[in-house]
Formats: sequence, structure tokens, C-alpha cells
Amino acid sequence: DVQLQASGGGLVQAGGFLRLSCALSGFNVDDYSIAWFRQAPGTAREGVSCITPRDGKTLNADSVKGRFTVSSDNNKNTVYLQMNSLESEDTAIYYCAADQGRCSLWDRTYRYWGQGTLVTVSS
Repeated sequence: DVQLQASGGGLVQAGGFLRLSCALSGFNVDDYSIAWFRQAPGTAREGVSCITPRDGKTLNADSVKGRFTVSSDNNKNTVYLQMNSLESEDTAIYYCAADQGRCSLWDRTYRYWGQGTLVTVSS
């Protein structure tokens, strides 16, 4: 069974930082791309960052470039999203997703999803 478990969300002040984790099980991470998405109330789901752990290639949305960094620890089967310089606009539920194939910020690329973790940034 492919499973993803996101964690690390919380309440943080604007300008602060958080690190989200996505624990992966049931598949070989080398064969998959892993992405982070977010969804704020009343808005569409937005692709944030993705990584292909086999070669380390990443892709980031323009809205988070220079602030968010996606990485993977293949030994731990975990993907991280380091979020710095957080803004109130980053408030959302964050989800990790996985599928075989190339890194993409389009949600329909991914068949496997974890439950969300809530990030709240206070201004």
C-alpha cells in the first residue's frame, strides 16, 4: 500500500519558519516524484514544490521561490518542505502527493495523497 503521512504544520508568526515532513511507505521513493500542494479556504489547490528523489531535481512555484525548499532523505523515505519567511498568504492546509513520473505541480499528475497538515501564519 502506498502511504504518505504529512506532519509539521502549526501556528507561526509572519517572517517565521516551519519544516513539513512527508513520510513515505509502500513504495520505492527512487521511482517516484513527490510534491507538496496547498489549499486555503475558498481557493483552488495550488502546487508548491516537487522533487524527484532519484536525481534531486526540484520545481517550485513562483509564489514560494527563494523562501521554500523541498528536499528528500532517501534513507528515511521522507520528503521535507522547509518554509522560511512565511507570509499570511501561506496559510493553508498542505498536502504531499506521489506518483511515478516526472516532477509536476499539476495535481492531476498524482494518484497518491497524504492527509493534510495545517499551516497558519499570523500577521
